[in-house]
Amino acid sequence: MPAKGIPATLPPMRFLVATLLLAGLAGALSPVALGETTMSLSTVEAGPGQQVAPSDGRFTLAGVHWQGPGRVVFRTRSLEGRWSAWRDAAPEDEDGPDNGSRERRLRAGWRIGNPWWVGPSDRIETRTVGRVSRVRAHLVWSPETRVPYRVPAATIAPAILPRLSWGADESIRRAPPSFASDIRFSVVHHTAGRNDYSRDEAAAIVKGIQLYHVQGNGWNDIGYNFLVDRFGTIYEGRFGGVTKNVVGAHAQGFNTGSVGVALLGTYGSTAPSRPAQDAIAELLAWRLDLEHLDPTGITTFVSGGSNRFASGIPVLLRGVSGHRDTGFTECPGNVLYGRLNGLASAAAAIGLPKLYEPRVEATEGVLRFRARLSSALPWAVAITDETGLEVARGAGVGAAVDWSWDSTLATPGGYTWSIRSGSTRPATGPLRVMTRTTTFAVEAAATPTAISPNGDGQADTAQLDYRLSAAANVTVAVVDANSLVVATIVDRVWTDAGRHSTAVGGTALADGVYSIVLTARTAAGKQLQKTLPLTVSRTLGVVSAAPALFSPNGDGRNDSLEVTFSLTAPADVSVRIVREGRWVARPLFASYLAGQQRFVWDGSRAAGPLRDGAYSAIVEVTDAVVRTTSVSVSFTSDTTSPRVKILPEDPLRVEVSEPALLTLRIDGAVRQREVKRAGIVRIPWSGRAARVRVVAQDAAGNSSRPVVRVRPESIG
Repeated sequence: MPAKGIPATLPPMRFLVATLLLAGLAGALSPVALGETTMSLSTVEAGPGQQVAPSDGRFTLAGVHWQGPGRVVFRTRSLEGRWSAWRDAAPEDEDGPDNGSRERRLRAGWRIGNPWWVGPSDRIETRTVGRVSRVRAHLVWSPETRVPYRVPAATIAPAILPRLSWGADESIRRAPPSFASDIRFSVVHHTAGRNDYSRDEAAAIVKGIQLYHVQGNGWNDIGYNFLVDRFGTIYEGRFGGVTKNVVGAHAQGFNTGSVGVALLGTYGSTAPSRPAQDAIAELLAWRLDLEHLDPTGITTFVSGGSNRFASGIPVLLRGVSGHRDTGFTECPGNVLYGRLNGLASAAAAIGLPKLYEPRVEATEGVLRFRARLSSALPWAVAITDETGLEVARGAGVGAAVDWSWDSTLATPGGYTWSIRSGSTRPATGPLRVMTRTTTFAVEAAATPTAISPNGDGQADTAQLDYRLSAAANVTVAVVDANSLVVATIVDRVWTDAGRHSTAVGGTALADGVYSIVLTARTAAGKQLQKTLPLTVSRTLGVVSAAPALFSPNGDGRNDSLEVTFSLTAPADVSVRIVREGRWVARPLFASYLAGQQRFVWDGSRAAGPLRDGAYSAIVEVTDAVVRTTSVSVSFTSDTTSPRVKILPEDPLRVEVSEPALLTLRIDGAVRQREVKRAGIVRIPWSGRAARVRVVAQDAAGNSSRPVVRVRPESIG
C-alpha cells in the first residue's frame, strides 16, 4: 500500500533529490518534447547528504526506477509550494510485459515504480531504505485536456474514447502491436495515484501513463488494453484495435490471451464510483462477448512465468480476474478486488442472450460443433462452401449446442461454419476439407491435473481419458521436467479404436511438476503424441464440507458450511464455490500454517443470490515451491421451505411439495410421519378429525408455515 508518511522510527536513510531543473544536474537528459506533453528524465546517484535544488520545470506524473534490493520513497512539491506526504515508489508490483519479450529486456536490472499522478508540481525528493545503488526519476508534464467524453455508438459496443481523442502520441510507439490467437480471460487493475482527479485531468493521466510506460519503462506502448476513469469514461489503451486480441504489458506471464482493464486511481480502502463500475461491466460484457466468453466462468491458463507462478504452471482463473490472481501484488486494491464477482455477474447479465465457448472437434473426418447458450433457445449450425452456398445444416433447442457433420462425403476445399441462435452474437470460423480419406486422431484429457498421492482417498490419482480414431499401440508414461521417464503406466499395449481410460498414480513420485505423455502408433506407422500437465504435491490432506445440506437463510438451522482440511506445510489456500462448472464465489484466500484447518462460510460474498442446487467447494492450495493442488467436495444448498396442504375430504390426507418430516397435531394428539417423496400421503386416523395442524420440515432444516384445518361443527 502507498506510504502515508515516514515515521521517526525508520532506520537511517540515504537522502537524495531529483530536481526538474535539468540543466543543473550532472548527466541529465534534455526534455523530450511531445506536443503539449513532455517527459524529463534525470539520473542521479544514491549517496548520503541532503540537497534541495530549485527547479523551473513542472510535472504532473512521477515514476521512480532504482537498482538494488532496497526500496525508495518520494514526495513532490506542488506549484503552490506545498510538499506532499511521502509515497512508496512501488507500493505493489508494477504491471509488466511477458518474460523474454523485447519490452522487458530494455529495462533489465532496474526496479520499476508505479506511475503516480501528483498534479502540477515542480520538485521531487527521494529517500532510500536499504541497499540502493542508483535512482532514476521519470517526470511527466501532461496538462489537462478537454476531450469529448462520450462518443455515439451505433452498435452494442460501449462508448470508447479513441487514442486520437485522449492525445496518444503515436510517434513514440517502439514496435507494431502483437496479437494473440484468442482471448481467454480479463484482468482488472488500478493505476495508483490520486482518486480526486477532475474530468479534464483524467485524459491527462492516461496520456502521462503512456509516456511513462514508453519513455520511462521502455515498453512498446501503454501497457493496458483499456482504461476507465471514475466518471465512467472508457479509453482505448494499447494500439492495435479495440476488437483485436492485442497483447498488452499489464500482467507478466499472462498477457498473451488476456485483455487488461485499468481503473484510474487507488482502491485499497476506497470504493470505486458507481459510474466506473458500470463502465467496467459494460466494457467487459461487450469485449468478452466478442470472444464468446462467460464473464462468470473459470478457465485453466498455463503461466508464462510471473513472480507468483513459474512458467508452465496451470492456473485456475476467473473470466474477470484481478491482477493479484496472476502475481504477488495488491492490485487492483482490496475494495475493487472484492467487487470483481459482482462486476462479472453484471457483465454476464448485459446484452443477453449470449453464446459461449463455440468449438469444433474433429475425429476421423467427423466434425462436432459444440457451444453453450446463456438460456435454452433454438439454435442452428450451418456449413457453407466458398461460393456461400449452404451444404449442411443442423438445428436444435436448448442451452447446449451439439451437432456433428461427416466431412468425409464433402468435396475437398474451403468451407465456413457458423453457429447462430436468435439475437446472440453468431460464432463463425473457417474449415478446410483436404481429402476424403480417414485420418488418424487422438484425443486425451487428464482429471485432475494435480494429484496428492497421500492415501487419503482424495485426488490420489488422475484419470487419463483418451480416444483413438483407429487401433494403435499405446504407451502412457510420466516424465519429469528434464523429459526423463519416471513411471510407465501403459507399456505398448495394442488398443482398439474408441474411448479408453487408465489411472495415473504418483505414489512413487516425489512432489514436483511432471507431464503425462501418451504415444499412439498405428499398424501403418502413423504416430501421434499427446502431452498433458501433471503436478504432484502432498501438501493438501483430507478435505470435507459439512453439512451436506447447506441452508443459508438465517433460520438458525444449517446456516453455516464448515470446510475442513489439513496441510503438511505452510501454503496459500483458496476456496472457490462452483455450480455446474461455473464459478459462484471465492469466500477464502489466505495463508495457513501446517496442521488441521477449518473455515466457516455463511453463503456471503457470492456473485449473486445462492440458488438451491448442487455445488462443489474447491479447496486449492499453493505451497512454498508454487505447486498447486486442489480437491473438490460436494454439498447442496437448500433454502426453500416445503409447502404443505391438508386436503378437505376424508380420510385425512396431506399434500407435501418435497420429502419431509411431517409433525401433526390431530385433536390434541401429536403424530409424526416421514414422507419419502413429494405428493399426497394418507395419515392413519380413526373417525373424523375435528382440528388438524401440520408442519413439514425438510432434510436441510427448512420448516413450512403451519397449516390448520378446523371442521365447522367443532367451533363453539
